[in-house]
Amino acid sequence: MVDAKTILHIEDNYDNRLLVRRLLESDGFKVIEAENAGQAQQALQSALPDLILMDINMPDIDGYTLTTEIKSNSKLRSVPVVAITANVMRGDREKVFNAGCNGYIEKPIDVDRFLDQIASFIG
Repeated sequence: MVDAKTILHIEDNYDNRLLVRRLLESDGFKVIEAENAGQAQQALQSALPDLILMDINMPDIDGYTLTTEIKSNSKLRSVPVVAITANVMRGDREKVFNAGCNGYIEKPIDVDRFLDQIASFIG
């Protein structure tokens, strides 16, 4: 049996975490959840995920800053980071990529397309 791919989902909204976890687990992924940047940093000390799903608007450290921090860590640099965000104004997409994200998924997520979008990032 092939080991399940691990995804770290960083999201401060419980309902959003629940929806994403249900979708990912239904497709065989292992999900690690973090409610904020501090929990994410802690999780990344003990786990090397195959993909990181990053909320951009968080209360402590925003997703731009956290992504830049992750990408500056040589151990984590190769892990794809995909922003999941409601920020869809002109320039928001560029900010996501400038911070180091490898992809961008708009909120609210499209449950019919979400797993295909994840597959395109995780290989």
